Amino acid sequence: MSDVLLGVDLGTSGLKLLALDASGDVVAEAESGYDVDRPRPGWAQTDPAVWRAAVDDALARVLPALAGRRVAGLGLSGQMHGTVLVDAAGAPLAPAVLWPDSRAGAEVQRWHGLPDGARAALANPLVPGMTGPVLAWLAAHEPGLLGRAATVLLPKDVLRAALVPDADPRVTDRSDASATLLWDVVADGWSAEAVTVAGVDPGQLPVVRPSAEVVGTAALPVGEVPVVVGGGDTPLALLAAGTTAGRQVNLGTGAQVLQPGWTPTPADDPPVHGYADVEDGWYAMAALQNGGLAWTWVCGVLGMTPAELFDAAASVPPGAGGVVFRPFLTGERGGVAGPADRGGWTGLSAGTTRAELARAAVEGVAFAVAAAAELLDGEGPVTLTGGGGRPAVVQQLLADVLAVPVRYLPIRSASAVGAAVLAARGTGTEVATEQEPGRPVEPRPVPELTAARDRWSAERGAAPPR
Repeated sequence: MSDVLLGVDLGTSGLKLLALDASGDVVAEAESGYDVDRPRPGWAQTDPAVWRAAVDDALARVLPALAGRRVAGLGLSGQMHGTVLVDAAGAPLAPAVLWPDSRAGAEVQRWHGLPDGARAALANPLVPGMTGPVLAWLAAHEPGLLGRAATVLLPKDVLRAALVPDADPRVTDRSDASATLLWDVVADGWSAEAVTVAGVDPGQLPVVRPSAEVVGTAALPVGEVPVVVGGGDTPLALLAAGTTAGRQVNLGTGAQVLQPGWTPTPADDPPVHGYADVEDGWYAMAALQNGGLAWTWVCGVLGMTPAELFDAAASVPPGAGGVVFRPFLTGERGGVAGPADRGGWTGLSAGTTRAELARAAVEGVAFAVAAAAELLDGEGPVTLTGGGGRPAVVQQLLADVLAVPVRYLPIRSASAVGAAVLAARGTGTEVATEQEPGRPVEPRPVPELTAARDRWSAERGAAPPR
């Protein structure tokens, strides 16, 4: 049997682990879920010990399938923008502050006050949950904690430090560093001006290493396994899908529309993000915080499982009987909606059914994805990844509202596959990287859906898309 590579995707609400063989096939996979702690309104955090426990849990469940195989390497994919303060050994000093967190809303104003050239060089929307503003909040509200920190790490970095305790923990990669609002994307390095307004000592920033560089070995039940630096979840999903042109939609807790081949250009407050990939290039991203997150909330409110939600949505004609759903439960990053926007159903009547509420919820997220896609210049077919894209009703809806063929990549976690591919590159292990999408779902003209999208656009105060 061939060697295998392990890929770990550290998500917001769960960790996925898989083993990839030389042919690029997933030979084993497992998922371990956990909750996001919300101790105060607008806060979102997790104890990093939960992440390490999730690795152990997932690994225990894939061990039987790995019997007789050598594990040649391990790569890490992580939710982006998070903030974890650690000591010199890489041990966390406090819970990780995650990307949906909005406590640093006031601190974002410091970035608006940057000199024009410095602000434009960041070339990204200013979002409270990103590392820079969160550090500014910590400097103002928890200065003692920030002062004790040897380094600030991103989520996948603190997990890697726990797995490889003998390696220098003060390491991240370009893909994560570029998404902190502390990175000058034009100069491709830390922004001295942004670091200053964040109130952090430059010596507390991690060293940036190549994503595929081996940093040490982890002592795992399968043996001593080389571990590479890793990368952010969205660029690793691009790597796994092999998307080098066109667009890719990742639909998980959040939703991202990705367009590779972006050229860094100064911009004061653009509607879309521009980040480094895990190689030497860049990609543009129109992002939504509320993708599957909104559907999870709807399931709780309606008393449905996810499968029941999508079955109910598929049973109702397009347009959901006139009901409109805004998915912006936690606000948004701008572009499609703002931080103060909120979600809900409108257009209800005494005859509205649970199935119509479910249909409206599925349509509302699809409309938001389409609005995000319009912020980019891309065209052509779309590759769809993520668990939220698995239901047939979602694939058809996206094809219809995007008006292009949509191919779903039927793997449980594209980001985890990308992490395993990184491990292969770092360890010199041969692995096939071609992933086969499913058959394209062709768009259809659906007047009822067009009218529903016009109502949805009017609800969010925008002109109907044409």
